Amino acid sequence: MLALIAYYQQRIKTSFIVQSQYRVALAIWMIGLVLEPVIYLVVWRTVAESSGGQVGGFTPGGFAAYYIVLMVVMHLTQIWHMWEMEYLIRDGTMSGRLLRPIHPIHQDVSENIAYKVLMLIVVVPATLFLVVVFQPEIQTSLWAVLLFLPAILLAAMLAFLVGWLVALAAFWTTRTLAINEFYFISMFFFAGQVAPLELLPDFIRRIADLLPFRWMLSFPVELFLGRLNPQAALEGFSAQVIWIGLAWLALRWVWTQGVRRYGAVGG
Repeated sequence: MLALIAYYQQRIKTSFIVQSQYRVALAIWMIGLVLEPVIYLVVWRTVAESSGGQVGGFTPGGFAAYYIVLMVVMHLTQIWHMWEMEYLIRDGTMSGRLLRPIHPIHQDVSENIAYKVLMLIVVVPATLFLVVVFQPEIQTSLWAVLLFLPAILLAAMLAFLVGWLVALAAFWTTRTLAINEFYFISMFFFAGQVAPLELLPDFIRRIADLLPFRWMLSFPVELFLGRLNPQAALEGFSAQVIWIGLAWLALRWVWTQGVRRYGAVGG
């Protein structure tokens, strides 16, 4: 355990240094992170204003609050390693990682943490700017705000495990673009990105309740905004824990099977 802690300290420090060298790439990623929710925010505000002041219980200020909080949650839960795993396996870079005494997942976890902490220097000012411009309306309670932190931690853990599980498809195919895009399209519809789940048809909401995507994004947002009662919050935490357990078990099994058939195409 002490060796693992030391490893994380060193890897996070190294990741800070490496990622800070790619300022243009970081700026592009940050623009994408901010731009998407802002577009939906503007669209839904316009719809609400043209529909008598609200849509499905969301006022223009309510939509502003939803998408601003969603932007923060998206940053804290995002994972991109499925785009890199294909290259690591095809190029043969994974061979070197497999020879190390520490599981390769820990390197990706440390890089993920470093990126999220580093980009807070942009996310925080961007959030404050959007708050000033769009004047969000938040009617929440103290208990919901306090529970937001454990909810976001569990959401980030779930998103990472599921994302890494998807990435392991690269052990069976040298092209994972279609798999990755299907994953993000599913999240787009079932995690509350395109619209708050409350505004979607009943059958989509029922499907979203059964899939892990809602518990990665929509649940922490709904909790922070005070749109859940204590029972619904407890059900949400239970769903997060259950999905984390299932994802962890599936990841361990898929990793074992994948490593057994691993063969670098290049390198």
